Amino acid sequence: MDVLLTANRPLGHDYMATRQYSSEDPSVTGFDHVSTTAIIEYRGNYTIPSSPSFPSLWFSRLLVKESNFTKLCETKSTLTVNASFLGPAIRAHKGDTLYVNVYDQGTYRITIHWHGVKQPRNSWFDGPEYITQCPIPAGTNFTYQVLLTEEEGTLFWHAHSDWTRATVHAPWYKEDAMVLMDEALQYGGLTVLSDSYAINDTTFRMSIDYGKTYLLRIVNSVQNTNMFFTIAYHNLRVVRWDGSYIKPLQISYIMITPKQTMDVLVTANQALGHYYMLASPYFDGQADGFDKSITSAIFQYNGNYTPPSSLVYPTNIPDFYNVGAASLFTTHLRSFASKEHSVDVPQSVDTRVFVTLSITHDEMPQCLLRRA
Repeated sequence: MDVLLTANRPLGHDYMATRQYSSEDPSVTGFDHVSTTAIIEYRGNYTIPSSPSFPSLWFSRLLVKESNFTKLCETKSTLTVNASFLGPAIRAHKGDTLYVNVYDQGTYRITIHWHGVKQPRNSWFDGPEYITQCPIPAGTNFTYQVLLTEEEGTLFWHAHSDWTRATVHAPWYKEDAMVLMDEALQYGGLTVLSDSYAINDTTFRMSIDYGKTYLLRIVNSVQNTNMFFTIAYHNLRVVRWDGSYIKPLQISYIMITPKQTMDVLVTANQALGHYYMLASPYFDGQADGFDKSITSAIFQYNGNYTPPSSLVYPTNIPDFYNVGAASLFTTHLRSFASKEHSVDVPQSVDTRVFVTLSITHDEMPQCLLRRA
């Protein structure tokens, strides 16, 4: 194949990249997901960059299917992505475009949502079932175009169709979450509470060194519940929220909504020991059957010391009904004002837009045609 290439970028080093393509099941044995690279190097008088520029187009494949998975001493069949739970991380850069081919080999129709991605003028790839797209029928595939126009940092992708949100990423149910939802809709009332919350799906222990600062990429993957998070006697410095920089906020706890992401800095500056990290639910309503349980992990200092007989417990974790604590956190969040992250806010209204919504209990005809 003969290809013409015009050297029209700023002087520097750019990657050339290749990656294997297969239109079949990408999880088959022997399929190579590794990319190989070479460098396009401009001639001229310029400062050599510390690293070459990456391509702005990336292609990924997600295979969604039922797999046996063990957690809380129980094994059950649940939806996994590329045979893992949680699914794979997708790495990209600000300004990149992702093409993600999702293969639905499960028993339910699914969609994938890219939480925090703005997708300007590209909403039909956003993912909410029957809102911006028809679900992907079992046995078929669909390619998403994901525009990373302004996003930086940690973002979260997850299923967004019925309660498949409770399978790919979510709290743990020993029973089939989709069956539980169907029963709740049939008989009325609330769904059964999940069997547990968890931090990193296990009894997680984070080893740290005194004096160092760590970046925590925090995701609330709980189904429908806001969560408080804190580390005993350590301040949290929130610097990013859903892929956008914010004015750094130092506080002793955070309140994070379902599927939201926050990048948080924490400095290991306390006495050597073991400290609890806690996540607990927040709810400002009066519903019965609300799960008030707390999940924990360990913030453990490295070094030569006698391990404590008991861990240091946070004294500042808000109660589950503490509206004031939740409001205090959210009202202190501010956008990051800088030339690199400026926000052009209109000063006057010159256009009025009227939006009409249509709601129906019936499935969309075009989606029924796709399923057939």
